[in-house]
Amino acid sequence: MPVLFLLLLGVPAYFIWRHRSTSLTRDCRWRLDRAGGVWRCAACGGALPESGEGAPRICRKNHS
Repeated sequence: MPVLFLLLLGVPAYFIWRHRSTSLTRDCRWRLDRAGGVWRCAACGGALPESGEGAPRICRKNHS
């Protein structure tokens, strides 16, 4: 019973946290161009320099 209670609180809290910590949409598909040292979005063509932190968490649609 306590596990069910934790799940009922934890799952919605996780989704709220994820929603606030990223602006990615289903259209965002970042691919690393190692030769150029940039991340490129396969959907909108946005590009961000590689920072060593992994794939970008910002949607560049309408910004590039």
